[in-house]
Order: sequence, then structure tokens, then C-alpha cells
Amino acid sequence: MNLPENKVALVTGGGSGLGKAIALKLQSDGMTVAISDVDSTVGSATAKESGLFFIEQNVADETRWTEVVAELEARFGALNILVNNAGIVGTVDSDSPEHCSLENWRKVFAVNVEGVFLGCRATIPAMRRAGGGAIVNISSTAALLALPQHVAYSASKAAVRHLTKSVAQHCAEEGLNITCNSVHPGNVMTSMWKDTIAVDRARTHGISVAEAIEEALASSPLNGATTPEDIAAAVSFLVSDDARRITGTKMIVDGGVINCSTYHSRKHMEARRILLKMQGRP
Repeated sequence: MNLPENKVALVTGGGSGLGKAIALKLQSDGMTVAISDVDSTVGSATAKESGLFFIEQNVADETRWTEVVAELEARFGALNILVNNAGIVGTVDSDSPEHCSLENWRKVFAVNVEGVFLGCRATIPAMRRAGGGAIVNISSTAALLALPQHVAYSASKAAVRHLTKSVAQHCAEEGLNITCNSVHPGNVMTSMWKDTIAVDRARTHGISVAEAIEEALASSPLNGATTPEDIAAAVSFLVSDDARRITGTKMIVDGGVINCSTYHSRKHMEARRILLKMQGRP
């Protein structure tokens, strides 16, 4: 693969989980990588152990974006790549259209949508000055499916998808040599997924968290879990020179769940049968 060496990348939410895996992959590709995170303790520790540059940042803070871009350009001379990874699920409780509070809706949108918008807006001028670049926005398969138990999260990730297309077209129309694409992870076994989505699925279906995780794994046609490293590989490709003709598109990394929607493994069917029996349904 034609890797973009000597490029400077910023990965938001890079202290842990997907962001950390993405940052380490881009670093291994030969890039200078900065990570930002609202948790300075976690972010600093990751940067120290991996040789990354850390900046404390709340992505929903408009002023902070201006400061971050200026600091990176001053330190490294340019900013070529942005990975808008920072995001939150919101409350661990069922967050249906009937019961989602306006407070939680706004909290989720502030980080997941406004944070991504502000990141794109702040870095496009820097990439213009650098002669081009690449933006990857981390969305979710929740943007493509109904997820009524987490309506704020799924709606926010759908917004990220459509923001991505608008940014891509703007950059193309302006002749900026900047691509913008979205990556849509499925059930990635991060602590955030286990502590929120899996917990809510377990509560909704009256099963244990371990059983909820097992059912999620069994639903994948390719078997097993999608890992943070799988997502990082997708991002690595989209910011590489090999992807220079790809913009405005979505890359789904979910083991085939979305596009093989009629697939049900024997293990998954047995799990569903047991679940329905527990619920007293035929």
C-alpha cells in the first residue's frame, strides 16, 4: 500500500479504544501522530508509552479547536490528516424516542456531531495550506440501522454520515485535494461498547452481559469480534495515497452483519431460541 509518510495526523479521542488503535496504526505507517482526548490522564499515558504527541481537548469546544490546529501547525509545520474519532454513547439506560431526555440528546450531539463538524471546519484551512489532506469521520453501523434503545447515539452517527458527504463535496468543488470519508464500525469489543450497548441489550432481553456479548459475536457472518485494529486498518487505507480517488463514501467494518442481514449461524439461532423461551414466547 502506498503509505503517506512524513504526514502529520490528529486522532481525536486517541487516549484509548478505537482512537488509540488508529493512532498506533498511523504511527506504524510512518506518520507523525498527535492524539487529543478530554481525559488528560489517559491521553498523557498513551502518548508517553507510545511516543505520540498529546493535546488535551474537548471536541465540543469551538475555541479549543482553533488552538489545537494552531499548536500542531506551529510544532510540526502542517496538519495533513484528521480522524474524528471522539464520541460517546450517552446514558447506559434505555434511551428510546419516548424516554430520551433533551439533556442526553444535546450531550450526545455536542460531542458526536458538533465535535465532528468543528473538527472538519477547523482543519480544512490547515489542509488547504498544506496542499491537501484526508479526513476520516468515525460513524457507526448504528447510523444505518434502527437502534431505538439508543436513539440519540444512532441519530448522531447518521448525522456524521451526511456531514461527511457534504464535506467531501465541498472540498472537491473547491479543488482542495482533500478527501473525506466515514468508517462505520459494528460491534467492536471496546470497553465503551461493553459498558453501554452490551449492558442495555442484556437488560432489554433479560439476559446477562456475557450472553449479550456472545449473541453479538454469533451474529457476525465472519465469526468472532471486530477489533479496534480492524477499524484502524480501514482508516489507514482511507488516508493512504491509494485512496486518493475515494471520497464521500462509507466503509462498513462489521464482519458482514449489515450486508449479510439474512445470515443466522446455528449458534445464533440457538441463542435466540433460548432467549425467546426465557421470555415465554413461542
